[in-house]
Amino acid sequence: MRLDDFDYDLPEERIAQEPPPHRTASRLLVLPREQGPIAHRRFQDLGALLRHGDLLVLNDTRVMPARLFGRKRSGGRVELLLDRPLSEPSASNGRIVQDWCCLIRASKPLRAGAEVELEGGAVAEGLGADSAGVRIRLRLPAPVHEYLERHGRVPLPAYIRRDPAGDPRDGLDRERYQTVFARRPGAVAAPTAGLHFDPGMLAELRALGVELASCTLHVGPGTFLPVRCQDITAHEMHPERYALDEDCVRAVARTRLRGGRVVAVGTTVLRALESAWGSEGLRAGEGLTELFIYPGFEFHVVDVLLTNFHLPRSTLLMLVCAFSERRRVLDAYAEAVRAGYRFYSYGDAMLLC
Repeated sequence: MRLDDFDYDLPEERIAQEPPPHRTASRLLVLPREQGPIAHRRFQDLGALLRHGDLLVLNDTRVMPARLFGRKRSGGRVELLLDRPLSEPSASNGRIVQDWCCLIRASKPLRAGAEVELEGGAVAEGLGADSAGVRIRLRLPAPVHEYLERHGRVPLPAYIRRDPAGDPRDGLDRERYQTVFARRPGAVAAPTAGLHFDPGMLAELRALGVELASCTLHVGPGTFLPVRCQDITAHEMHPERYALDEDCVRAVARTRLRGGRVVAVGTTVLRALESAWGSEGLRAGEGLTELFIYPGFEFHVVDVLLTNFHLPRSTLLMLVCAFSERRRVLDAYAEAVRAGYRFYSYGDAMLLC
């Protein structure tokens, strides 16, 4: 398939710049996967759309304030977006040392051996680059997550217009660009479908007989990177870390036995579950996934997908088109634009069932 097959028109004013006043206050577009009309609902209606015995799988990754600012020894300004660790942390001369893969924005590439002075007395040294990003060695005055909480900024996507070096709404984003069930630090972007839930709604779903389980997929900066090749099958996915434990595997098995549906909260959960499927079925474990899902993919685990609206020509939109049907999904997106839905990370939601 061609990249142009996944394009659509979106007025800029439809891109949500702020979260809704309450997590559950978003709208919900309901699209039957195969046939049937679109329904316009509210997110609070989700309990009426799920069934007793369904399983709701959440991504428990926690967004790190992984955007850092610094200067080269020459004075040039540098912005780092940490992706994933490449080594275990070690101690040297009173510093915590750890190698990371990251994305860098600077006027010139960071050469191997060049150093960047970061806030709080930290230093990043260039180690080289490959197709996955730039490798750096961090020398920190504290463990990395402690340092990031103190000096890092929320890694909002570029379509949310903020000054990343000091917007006064950073405190709001630290709360709302994070799910209420986040517990495992490691993501540089939020699993946005999960942003719509609050503790009360999760309790309500349990009371209705919907089982909850969790897995982990640490969303990497690849989620922001565009597809550049017209033949989408030539696109290479950015690797992301995922983990699936035995509790989640058993929950999926129980759901199958009782005739319930597996509901993925977001494309990240869907990719984690489908990445963990093999010749012996669903298996617990962890690793890196580069799974690219586009039309023609055979789904083995997920029956229902709850997701936000995604960028044109993106791998996430291709995944949604694979889960239903490309023309059907794009028609639903056009209807959402006409109906005034809010798009992207802080926007409204869509249920494909």
